[in-house]
Amino acid sequence: MRILIVEDEAKMGLYLKTGLSEAGYTVDWVEDGLSGQYQAETEDYDLLILDVMLPGQDGWSVLQNLRRTKKTPVLFLTARDDVGDRVKGLELGADDYLSKPFDFVELTARIKVILRRGQPGDSNTIRVADLELDLTKRKAFRQGNAILLTAKEFALLWLLMRRNGEILPRAIIASQVWDMNFNSDTNVVDSSIRRLRSKVDDAYAPKLIHTVRGMGYVLEVRDEK
Repeated sequence: MRILIVEDEAKMGLYLKTGLSEAGYTVDWVEDGLSGQYQAETEDYDLLILDVMLPGQDGWSVLQNLRRTKKTPVLFLTARDDVGDRVKGLELGADDYLSKPFDFVELTARIKVILRRGQPGDSNTIRVADLELDLTKRKAFRQGNAILLTAKEFALLWLLMRRNGEILPRAIIASQVWDMNFNSDTNVVDSSIRRLRSKVDDAYAPKLIHTVRGMGYVLEVRDEK
């Protein structure tokens, strides 16, 4: 799952990015409101963590402008803890509002709640064929058997399942899972897909992760006859 942090205080931004990355999320961080709005409007995020007091454009304006085009969930994380500010944020369309200082455990709990709201049907689980991903417990299962995944493997599988049937170029995978520009000299995407495929597909049928030569990878159910 991909999160955008808009936070101008360097120490706080680094703390959030490091902690959420270690929790298995793919995290981007920008330090001003204009950059935050541009990133949120032009990229695909599952959640926006937004400060109110930002250079260039405040968080209120970022949210107002974003809501004209997107419904990306937004969590305000700010030192402004007045009740009026909380009400304003929620009325503008924020999904939650957490004041600084905060407990990181509480932040991650709120993030999980917000992300569950955005899932259709069973809010905790996504399925493709007999492959199941539990978003709350961050576990994967195939035919009911648990699959042990690293944090990056979980993020990679979640991306493939979320965009089931869509061919994903290596550049998109590198950007959303590793927060990096794709370099043709590196095999990080191919090697990670190979390891994930060994865990998800090797012992099972039908095969779900497919290579599309010259284009990228796709997770989908195919007729193997």
